[in-house]
Amino acid sequence: MVINAIRKEDADKDTLLSLSYHDHIWLEKEIKSVANVTHYDIANFLSIAASIPIKPTVETYPLTEANRALRELWSGGVRGAKVLVP
Repeated sequence: MVINAIRKEDADKDTLLSLSYHDHIWLEKEIKSVANVTHYDIANFLSIAASIPIKPTVETYPLTEANRALRELWSGGVRGAKVLVP
């Protein structure tokens, strides 16, 4: 599980605190976080990405479908990113 671009704002606290280690993360072996991303970093990266151009492949899943997303990752052959939306 990778939690990316966590903002340290009060608006995010309830969502992050509602994650249950047992229910949402238990079988994963590794948790990573990229918490020091600033608005400037993202704006800079997006302008560079647009000039290349980078075209990411992203598939979103509601948090209730996390197990399906994990099964698809474990089965292999996944291109791009699977994103859980709380």
